[in-house]
Amino acid sequence: MLSNRCIVAAPARGASVLAALARPILVIASLFLLAALVPGRLRADETCQSPYLPKVVGQEDFLYVWTVGIEGLGDGFDKLVTVGVNPARADYGKVVHSISVGSRNEAHHAGFTDDRRHLWAGGLDSSAIFVFDVASDPARPKLVRTIRDFAEQTGWVGPHTFYPIPGRMLISGLSNAKDLGGRTGYAEFNNDGTLVRTVPMPEEASYGYDLRINAHLNRMLSSSFAGHRNYMRKLPELLGDPEAMKAFGNTMVVWDFHARRPLQILEVPGAPLEIRWALAPDAEYAFTSTALTSKLWGIFRREDGSFEAVEIGTIGDPAKTPLPVDISLSRDDKTLFVDSFMDGMVRVYDVSNPREAKPIYERKIGSQVNMVSQSWDGKRLYFTSSLLANWDGTGHPDEQFLKAFDWDGQALHPKFEIDFRAEKLGRPHHMHFGQLGFWGSAAVGG
Repeated sequence: MLSNRCIVAAPARGASVLAALARPILVIASLFLLAALVPGRLRADETCQSPYLPKVVGQEDFLYVWTVGIEGLGDGFDKLVTVGVNPARADYGKVVHSISVGSRNEAHHAGFTDDRRHLWAGGLDSSAIFVFDVASDPARPKLVRTIRDFAEQTGWVGPHTFYPIPGRMLISGLSNAKDLGGRTGYAEFNNDGTLVRTVPMPEEASYGYDLRINAHLNRMLSSSFAGHRNYMRKLPELLGDPEAMKAFGNTMVVWDFHARRPLQILEVPGAPLEIRWALAPDAEYAFTSTALTSKLWGIFRREDGSFEAVEIGTIGDPAKTPLPVDISLSRDDKTLFVDSFMDGMVRVYDVSNPREAKPIYERKIGSQVNMVSQSWDGKRLYFTSSLLANWDGTGHPDEQFLKAFDWDGQALHPKFEIDFRAEKLGRPHHMHFGQLGFWGSAAVGG
């Protein structure tokens, strides 16, 4: 049985004040989430979002795709690509707009601010952060701010997860500016781009990757991956270096979110990546997958308030290293979609019993697959192909695509696909939804 280590840390400065300020915000956020779960009103936002982010209502109109530039293809630079995804519109399945940032930064993840007016997008290599205005013209986002000194301000490099909380953005780092190893932390910025604080990972669990909050429990979970020295290497070279392969995270951390204080370290071997809390208001568990060991894990709250990490399933054949990368949980907490990069597969699990993941469906999406985004109604799923520029095309063709499917509860049905190489756009990675009428009466709480 895995050990679950509790740790003692000094409270963050001003923690009690923050906790007091956060209580009314917590109530409001919980109401947002509860409203989103009420049946009878169709909602189509991604399921795997912050509880502090208001949801769009109805059909999504656009998909914003944060894309890695390929030298010699188009302008060769990273860009935000807008794709039409509303079947009722003439631009369905087409590239509507793209905006280049004028450099290659290893574009990776992005996230909305809590008002959904701006999308922050980061580069894992340069550590630059690009802020796009998506509210003024949802079809044609504009680059309005660039933060180039993230590493100098925070000490971290490789901004990964962009997670909105009221008036602020939490950003996890993958590495540090001193030695480019795995020791890291996360940073907190105001929505105007001003740094508020940095929080290091605890000494015994110094690697970072994703972070996600359960507002009901006042708990945050963080996961772990590897430093810049690993993730920017060619994958075959990395896999052939025994010492480098030891430099991956094997832990998750449970935090008191209000106090920004680590409470417990969970042993989760094999680089636990994306975290997805169950969405029911009273749910007290989350899921993750481990890239190197191809396992599904559940993180469950015990009766005494502590958490335990439990292996709940296997993803493909671990001996073949399918490399699970992204996961998406349905809004009813019953179905988990799991992408694995090396074999290009999506596998679907019944997690209605969250302690036992049962495989119910699988489909090959392409020669490789990375990210998956699911609509709130569970009827549409979108997949992109790129993981990292130096890892793409390892042992298989380096396809670069966006593919859209309908899901009927039993199988995926293709709707459209876009070849990002043919369009001279690059390597599509992270996706977010946009909607024309969001900032009007259609907005939840708006």
